Amino acid sequence: MANASGFLTPSVPSLRRKIQPSIGFSRSGFCFSEGIYRRVVCSTGVEGAGTHVSPSQSRVSRLVSKGCKLVGCGSAVPSLSVSNDDLAKIVDTSDEWISVRTGIRNRRVISGKENLRNLAVEAARKALKMADVEPDDLDMILMCTSTPEDIFGDAPKVQRELGCTKSQLAHDVTAACSGFVLGLFSASCYIRGGGLRNVLVIGADVISRFVDWTDRGTCILFGDAAGAVVVQACDADEDGLLSFDLHSDGEGARHLGAPIKDDEINDLLGSNGPALEFPPKRSSYACIQMNGKEVFRFAVRCVPQSIESALEKADLKASDVDWLLLHQANQRIIDAVATRLEFPPEKVISNLANYGNTSAASIPLALDEAVRSGKVKPGHTIATSGFGAGLTWGSAVIRWG
Repeated sequence: MANASGFLTPSVPSLRRKIQPSIGFSRSGFCFSEGIYRRVVCSTGVEGAGTHVSPSQSRVSRLVSKGCKLVGCGSAVPSLSVSNDDLAKIVDTSDEWISVRTGIRNRRVISGKENLRNLAVEAARKALKMADVEPDDLDMILMCTSTPEDIFGDAPKVQRELGCTKSQLAHDVTAACSGFVLGLFSASCYIRGGGLRNVLVIGADVISRFVDWTDRGTCILFGDAAGAVVVQACDADEDGLLSFDLHSDGEGARHLGAPIKDDEINDLLGSNGPALEFPPKRSSYACIQMNGKEVFRFAVRCVPQSIESALEKADLKASDVDWLLLHQANQRIIDAVATRLEFPPEKVISNLANYGNTSAASIPLALDEAVRSGKVKPGHTIATSGFGAGLTWGSAVIRWG
């Protein structure tokens, strides 16, 4: 059983401070620390037959005793595969140069009528089929993406295309490459604290639309994809989302992002517009800008610490874990984290070579392939971590099935 280490717990060193608050969760309940709330211990037991339990206390006990587990997964990728040799035709690079530095050999990129929602819906349908859950059995849909088709979000449109008729809540979660882990955490909170039964979590991104295809430092890294899981309520003894450790640090945002920029042609109303600074200039987003060295340093320092923290909250050691599944950003990062945590290569899941960095889709995409190939089996424990723009990073210890 996991310990009751807290919902808000002391954290590992960040980029700016030696110690900063983090968000944590463990199976035995919620509690608060950092001097804001006193520690709360929640128990489902009743001491003595005559002990009076108020309705509010009873409700807390029921919520804390509820678990949640992963019961289905699915994924989808575009049809167009772009190899390193293909990229060598448009930028100064080579297959050897890319593969040695990143581990990537191919990536999938949308073309024709393909788009983010197509991929998300396909992945979601596969996950629902595996879980034997109908669209109207869903209580919530979480769409983890930083590249929506609509700036106001895509989750309700995915809900519509899945054929849902119950008007269940559907909303986006934006946290770049950490998005899927944040989606799992949100699903667990909605189930444990909100009484929901089935939550669909989708990680999907079409990063190719925000890549400068003349910049060999970034265009070689990214691909498009979607992955999805169904998170379902269960009894506490079947719990499959064992712990979380979540962080962000805006000080590092300068190292990785796609900031808004003013369009070059804005003066549609003559000289009065700029002089009055009204109406606001029309804007768009820049292509992805990344300081690769700083992002690498951040990942190999913070990700192992976060996973160790999540394992401690789950009352597990690295040797208790069957698989290490990291955000598929760069093979050097994956290898460095695995070495730091002493995970042997045969226990590390990686499909980076075939798909590149697919942002919020990378973890569920790799999980789906590992499950469907028979590598990950029911009951297997997985330590997973997402990390990227924000900067954000977060880890989870999960049990499949």
